[in-house]
Amino acid sequence: MSLPSDFLWGFATAAYQVEGATQQDGRGPTIWDSFCAIPGKIADGTDGSVACDSYNRTAEDIALLKRLGSTCYRFSLSWSRIIPLGGRNDPINQAGIDHYVKFVDDLLEAGIVPFITLLHWDVPDELDKRYGGLLNREEFPLDFEHYARVVFKSIPKCKNWITFNEPWCSSILGYSTGFFAPGHTSNRAKSAIGDSSREPWIVGHNLLVAHGRAVKVYRDEFKPTDKGQIGITLNGDYTYPWDPEDPRDVEAANRKIEFAISWFADPIYFGKYPDSMRKQLGDRLPEFTPEELAFVQGSNDFYGMNHYTADYVKHGDGNPAPEDFLGDLSTHPYSKSGECIGPETQSFWLRPNPEGFRGLLNWLSKRYGYPDIYVTENGTSILGENDLQEPEILHDVFRYEYFRDYVNAMAKAVSEDGCRVKGYMAWSLMDNFEWAEGYETRFGVTYVNYSDGQQRKEKYSAKKMKEIFDAVIEKE
Repeated sequence: MSLPSDFLWGFATAAYQVEGATQQDGRGPTIWDSFCAIPGKIADGTDGSVACDSYNRTAEDIALLKRLGSTCYRFSLSWSRIIPLGGRNDPINQAGIDHYVKFVDDLLEAGIVPFITLLHWDVPDELDKRYGGLLNREEFPLDFEHYARVVFKSIPKCKNWITFNEPWCSSILGYSTGFFAPGHTSNRAKSAIGDSSREPWIVGHNLLVAHGRAVKVYRDEFKPTDKGQIGITLNGDYTYPWDPEDPRDVEAANRKIEFAISWFADPIYFGKYPDSMRKQLGDRLPEFTPEELAFVQGSNDFYGMNHYTADYVKHGDGNPAPEDFLGDLSTHPYSKSGECIGPETQSFWLRPNPEGFRGLLNWLSKRYGYPDIYVTENGTSILGENDLQEPEILHDVFRYEYFRDYVNAMAKAVSEDGCRVKGYMAWSLMDNFEWAEGYETRFGVTYVNYSDGQQRKEKYSAKKMKEIFDAVIEKE
């Protein structure tokens, strides 16, 4: 059970979750700045205006990465730091570019390979106000393409690019449930605007086209000289049938992954949406024009995989509601026979199930022809962790065991099953702003004391990560 000697491992973060400094050096507002300002949208009423203050602590963050033994680091850029208003005819903010150029230089000098995500949900607010942001099929892909080109040109030393983080979340949580910015939903108690039956499918489509446009720019204009690679990061749980004897549950378990992952991956690898989605959604799922398809099909140099948990899946009644996005099914922590997916965490949606990680790596590999995979997020919260004080909060044995078991499952998928996993980035390097959950939920291997100057202290899991990987990576 081993990983190749050139396997990369490290940690992941996202701009709005760690940077803070939202008013500094010319940064423009994002949809998350606006969303956080609406009372009741964030669990503890907080926002990302300070977060971990990583914008002002890059040297400290790099020293931490080095101390923990990381060989790579995934982070995202704030589009609104680089083009504050976001659009292709709007002014470029050189201070924003300079910040990231220096950060990449400093990472490389420390021997850490940067993985840059162009957009991790924080769309420039002006684009949302100007033309509806992600809902605009004509404008958004062109503005994203322009932003991508500006970045590629500015940071040729980065060789690993991710266009979007988890388009499923942008589409479903942003435009169906209204749980995430910009908060659109058909539920009029939550939002005055939104159509949960149509908008998420439009947004998903536009994100795919924007991704394809950015990839074409990279491949045509930068890859020949920079020799890098580019892909997209998709999220999804593994699934087991609630009743393995019921073929309808077996089918529903597969369909759940199709609605979560294949929604985006099938167009990229096969040039079409999954049949199960077309069957349920009909014309609510947009059709690709020939021009759009030329951008999208074949647009992954690697598969970016975010994964945390698994579910038992029970089939629906064949009459899904118009706003259904799961695929006419329900998910459960217990199976028909009473087996449990895994122990509870602070996150209602997350229960550890390392076997599911190996299962999903195999599912993806078989469906998409064994692509190179980078695990761009994997990690866990801990039930009640935020209620603990120091030093107890530093003793996160539960998180260490999660990482140990998940990394071992991944190593088996590589060495025994033939999956081509090239790197792994744990979520997260440090506790941070957990979106709608505010600062109540912690995912970091490093404790951040928000009430005492954002000081960081390594938890038990941080100190054990190198040991976990040393045990499974082949020595040269």
